[in-house]
Amino acid sequence: MIDADANAPVRVGYEGRFLRLCVRGRWEYVERTHAGGMATIILALTPDRRILFVEQFRVPLGKTTIEFPAGLVGDIDASESLELSAARELEEETGWRPARCEVLLIGPTSSGLTNERVAFVRASGLTRVGAGGGDATESIIVHAVPHDEAPRWLARKLAEGRELDLKLWAGLWLLERNLDGSQIQ
Repeated sequence: MIDADANAPVRVGYEGRFLRLCVRGRWEYVERTHAGGMATIILALTPDRRILFVEQFRVPLGKTTIEFPAGLVGDIDASESLELSAARELEEETGWRPARCEVLLIGPTSSGLTNERVAFVRASGLTRVGAGGGDATESIIVHAVPHDEAPRWLARKLAEGRELDLKLWAGLWLLERNLDGSQIQ
């Protein structure tokens, strides 16, 4: 069933460097304006079986969040692939360089609010090449948490007042499973 507003003309209320606020009929929504509105979420397990998480202050929430490393696709080079974007962001944010990146799943983040879609990307064959922490505009704290302790560590961070990105739970499941639920060999 198609919404009655689907055929209404789009009016742009505001456009910035990465976002555009649109109105179509009674709907207000945000569009990502770079490379098809795509972002990557990188699921990375170090050689000693530590999961990489990042912690940073997020202005829209006014709080510090715990997330998987992530980034916009095409914000630097519009022709960048999902895999290349994921590798670049992982190294920039965490200081770990992957030998391989595999796109697992692509889908919307909040389909009633934005056209943004995310790609869960599994990074493997990691090598430590730097400290991480993001670029000059970011202040990222890197956490390498033992795989078996990750859910309890996240629960502690939540109790300490951090916001937890809900995609963390999907990522923990996808880290070592195929989409059909079978374990990665």
